[in-house]
Amino acid sequence: MQIEKAKRFIRENARTLELEIYRYFFENGSKQSVIEELAKYQNIDGGFGHGLEADNWNKDSNPIATNDAIIWLYRVGALDRNNEMVRSIVKYLKSHDSFDEEQKRWLFAIDSNKKFPHAIWWEKGEGDGIDGYNPTVSLATFMVCFGENTTYYEEIVRAAFSFLQSNVEINGDALKCFLLSYELLHENGIEHIINLEKVHQLLCTRIENEICKDIEKYGVEYVYVTSDFFPGIFKEFITKDIQELIDIERENLKKIQKDDGGFDISWKWYTDYVEFEQARAWWRPRITMDKLLFFIKG
Repeated sequence: MQIEKAKRFIRENARTLELEIYRYFFENGSKQSVIEELAKYQNIDGGFGHGLEADNWNKDSNPIATNDAIIWLYRVGALDRNNEMVRSIVKYLKSHDSFDEEQKRWLFAIDSNKKFPHAIWWEKGEGDGIDGYNPTVSLATFMVCFGENTTYYEEIVRAAFSFLQSNVEINGDALKCFLLSYELLHENGIEHIINLEKVHQLLCTRIENEICKDIEKYGVEYVYVTSDFFPGIFKEFITKDIQELIDIERENLKKIQKDDGGFDISWKWYTDYVEFEQARAWWRPRITMDKLLFFIKG
């Protein structure tokens, strides 16, 4: 992998948010600069929207974008009770906007997504907008750690991990929510909700099973690879077998890195929105940064 070429691609093409995140990880940038840029995607109700997830341009607050914001705060070490942004997220989640009270899950897709350019998977259609426990398990765990009425959310977290235990077919995006949930519980010393040791072993197994073993599909098809799970985080889930897969992907990165130094997305929107190319241009520096973090700090 050509590291300097990848860094130059990010510096020249990233949105300001991703540029500040890049500077935080690679140029001694400040955590506060990341928070200030992230705040531009937060609404007055405390939730996030405005295309934070670059393939959904919905301005309205939605659970997925809010979960994405929590992930970035976690990655730069800014999940702090004294952080005003964290308190505002608690306010949004407490409101139960885009929350199914009967199933006790936040929605993956919301109705207002259709008003804005988006990829096909953000359309609620005739369904209930729920996609397993993505992003419910990480949002509920966030509330256990930073919110109020924790007993209510503890029950949701228990149900989520029971679901994980009994369902093998859980995709990589959902698994990342479970990983974040585990990390938040572990870092905050919360051990009475789930058996952290058993869950750790289960997650290692599920990750290994979800990682695509056919390197010919890397960068070409939408498959889960080791860099999806370990862009400098979640390293305690790396087993000996997963490490072998990491070594294979690292070797393969030089084959799929583009001439401009960046990495490309491996999916289409499957909608008619012409804004797809702009979204792709926003996604590429973010993906490239994750590949860098994976290659250097994974």
